[in-house]
Amino acid sequence: MTDELGVPVCSRPRIIAVDFDGCLCSNSWPDIGMANLDAIEELKEIQKRGNWLILWTCRKGKALDDAVAWCAKHQLFFDAVNENMPSVVRQFGEDTRKIYADEYWDDKAIRVVV
Repeated sequence: MTDELGVPVCSRPRIIAVDFDGCLCSNSWPDIGMANLDAIEELKEIQKRGNWLILWTCRKGKALDDAVAWCAKHQLFFDAVNENMPSVVRQFGEDTRKIYADEYWDDKAIRVVV
């Protein structure tokens, strides 16, 4: 089986895009809410298994810097922040506006089955 990029799914790490506010922490915009320790620990385990994490958030500037620093304080480090993985950029020939991922973790999400 291949993914949307034509790469065999079993031959590459999964890409997981993770929202910050309301997912990694309670939603207290513009502040940073209480940590969702279960999600943080699960993401660390997923990453240890060789998968890639993208911080996918509307935050920018100082608010984004604060979020990245907060994650680092919780020992959660991302392979990319609000941008695609380099392999995806190469495949599409540019860093598309939409972040490509195998999973999207977002407190506002609904599951759509096609």
